[in-house]
Amino acid sequence: MKQHFNIRIPVTLLVVTFMVFSSGCKIFQKKPSTDTTTPQTQVEKNGELRDEIKDEKGYRNGMVVSAHPVASEVGVAILKKGGNAVDAAVAVQFALAVVYPNAGNLGGGGFLVYRSARGEVASLDFREKAPGEAFRDMYLDMHGEPIVDLSLRSQLASGVPGSVDGMVKAHQKYGKLSWKELLQPSVDLARKGFALTAMQAREINSRRESFLKYNPEGTVFTSKQNWSEGDNFLQPELAHTLELIRDQGRKGFYEGETADKIVAEMKSGNGIISLQDLKDYEAQWRKPVIGSYRGYKVISMPPPSSGGIALLQMLHSVEAFPLGRWGFQSDSTVQVMIEAERRVYADRAEHLGDPDFYQVPQNQLINLKYNAIRMSDMNFDQATPSAAIHAGSVGAVAESEETTHFSIVDKEGNAVSLTTTLNGSYGSQVVVKGAGFLLNNEMDDFSVKPGAPNMFGLIGGKANSIEPGKRMLSSMTPTILEKDGKLFMVVGTPGGSTIMTSVFQTILNVIDWNMGMQQAVDAPRFHHQWLPDHVDAEAASFTPELRSRLSQKGYNIKERGAIGRVDAILVSESGVLTGGADQRGDDKAVGY
Repeated sequence: MKQHFNIRIPVTLLVVTFMVFSSGCKIFQKKPSTDTTTPQTQVEKNGELRDEIKDEKGYRNGMVVSAHPVASEVGVAILKKGGNAVDAAVAVQFALAVVYPNAGNLGGGGFLVYRSARGEVASLDFREKAPGEAFRDMYLDMHGEPIVDLSLRSQLASGVPGSVDGMVKAHQKYGKLSWKELLQPSVDLARKGFALTAMQAREINSRRESFLKYNPEGTVFTSKQNWSEGDNFLQPELAHTLELIRDQGRKGFYEGETADKIVAEMKSGNGIISLQDLKDYEAQWRKPVIGSYRGYKVISMPPPSSGGIALLQMLHSVEAFPLGRWGFQSDSTVQVMIEAERRVYADRAEHLGDPDFYQVPQNQLINLKYNAIRMSDMNFDQATPSAAIHAGSVGAVAESEETTHFSIVDKEGNAVSLTTTLNGSYGSQVVVKGAGFLLNNEMDDFSVKPGAPNMFGLIGGKANSIEPGKRMLSSMTPTILEKDGKLFMVVGTPGGSTIMTSVFQTILNVIDWNMGMQQAVDAPRFHHQWLPDHVDAEAASFTPELRSRLSQKGYNIKERGAIGRVDAILVSESGVLTGGADQRGDDKAVGY
């Protein structure tokens, strides 16, 4: 039976809302604190603060910004050969599977948002699916409680991978160069090796015990006792798998030798992915979520990503406030942003899931009036307790931090924003024997039990419960912005539950506070996700004075390490491209 979603709004609140939008939002414009903190120029990398030192150099012919310098170089090489943004995206995706194995992948999934130079937009959902033998309570014990780590580690944690099919479909629709040309760079990198960065060497060494636990016969990651910066990292098994994909396309992964190896890996543990699951997997083209913010058109990812809807909700929630006048991270600015984030994450928990299985009330959630009303009960004098916030009445009215994102613009002005992941860092820790790639642990992104938090503390409900063939809800937020019909920004980030707030804050940095792209990416970030009820903040996020004032108003601030690794491109009115490569990682912008 078709469901109808209507927002029931008290008449008094409707009057308030129309007053807000008809009077320039004056009722919300309480005089802010005199603290109008300017953007700090320190970012955190590897737990240490360092000054932002990169100049924002512009390019005109194309740019790639990704999590690894080698992958960015691969993408630009494809652009220089005459490939377009989608060609470069395919090459970068497979290159990251080699040079950035903690999140780049063959065994995971993700989302792609595309805008052509003519303004055509599309989004591609290559999110993983639950296997055919999956069922709602598969991670609960006899008492109905979640079994620790069952949805995070081992073969049972993996959904059916979507990355390879996603790249095949993107290339079939928009690609110019041959498939083999796009795959060869990743084959060469796996076969000949690449130099580990210092960060990568530390990460692999730190996970040695975990790799051996779930791969007792050893893997390429454990082939050396202690890895060091500059070591040549060879992956011959992965090279062979990539050659099969290069030569056979989709069948080189979802059928034949590689598919047999995946299923054998499942049988060696307690996994349930079958040959039929692999053969049946299909990435889906979907209609992007589109909205606006201060005259800019925002194009983002629809469900099963919660990112696009949540991003637009947050932007709509703060649009009524004069953030530009209040200043970057002033008292009032920070309060409004936190309260917007708090309310949007409450909605996410209740209303978002796979649209093929659940009727998501998308139009209601991104309605301007709805989000203005959600913000109408905030109080500048004190924090709103999350216990007092529930999902909005629209029925009557999570991922790892080790996701990865890249942004691409080609010479013609075509743009790709793509976010991909294994979920946890190095996914389930399981390497497919003989195939050399890691499996995802995306099953944890389902609501294992309604009301029970996942690995990022995100709460979910029935909309995101486990069902065979269903895609798990995601926070990935690949996004493209336009201004006056022209390409303006390509942006996205990893960061699990912090993805949406990181993209949100980066957009505000540029539009409301006129930051350049690198400055906007490197600016300190904070995050609130409704539950647990605290504000995560990077060390440089708030001055001691601001932190004290927020605490006095009831905001529980917890200092943490780096939030997100935003990779973005800004396009000037004259078409000059400037990149923002997040210094929190090894990320690099390469242009020509």
